[in-house]
Amino acid sequence: MIAIRLAGFAAITLLLTACNSQPAAPDQWNRWVCDSQAEVLWRFANGSFDQVDVRLGGGDIVHRLTQEPAASGAFYSDGRLSFHTKGEEGLVYWTANDDLIGRGCKAQ
Repeated sequence: MIAIRLAGFAAITLLLTACNSQPAAPDQWNRWVCDSQAEVLWRFANGSFDQVDVRLGGGDIVHRLTQEPAASGAFYSDGRLSFHTKGEEGLVYWTANDDLIGRGCKAQ
């Protein structure tokens, strides 16, 4: 009887651990603020983490960026907007003219 209860407890613990390791729900946005005070809202667009959705300044326009090779960190771009993260901070800029939107962007 005790072995059955322990097995059940272990199964529930394993299930809860797996749920906790899943990424945030797709409708939950990460809010970062840059040194320029620019607000960047972003979230992973899919479970493989190779695309992100980015909104600037809390606006309604969503940019879907695809991961591209990077020397370090993770780099995402759609050819117009670029978002580069390394550790717990990032950089966002307009790709065509390298117009900086913000650097030192961090979670708020």
